[in-house]
Amino acid sequence: MADKPRIKLPKEAKKGEIIQIKTLVSHLMESGQRKDAQGKPIPRKIINKFTCEFNGKPVFSCVLEPAISANPYIQFDARVDEEGTFKFAWTDDDGSVLTAEEKIALKA
Repeated sequence: MADKPRIKLPKEAKKGEIIQIKTLVSHLMESGQRKDAQGKPIPRKIINKFTCEFNGKPVFSCVLEPAISANPYIQFDARVDEEGTFKFAWTDDDGSVLTAEEKIALKA
């Protein structure tokens, strides 16, 4: 699948604050519509699902389609009511899943 994803979010936030989360993962995202040098179709291989949870509760998810560019960048907002851990998962067509975690603390 891909290399280690890049994730950007604050290390801490005030209780109830809405933060911005940015993710970028390296992946070719082959749509399955192109052909190789011999004229044979190149099989589709894309990240087809992205999910984010905070302390085990769903925060954001999306289904990705072949039209998404290589190295998909995803940005979304989340409200932080407690300190905890964001868990991210990217699922590939072949069933492999790339995961990452980032912690956030509450400001005093």
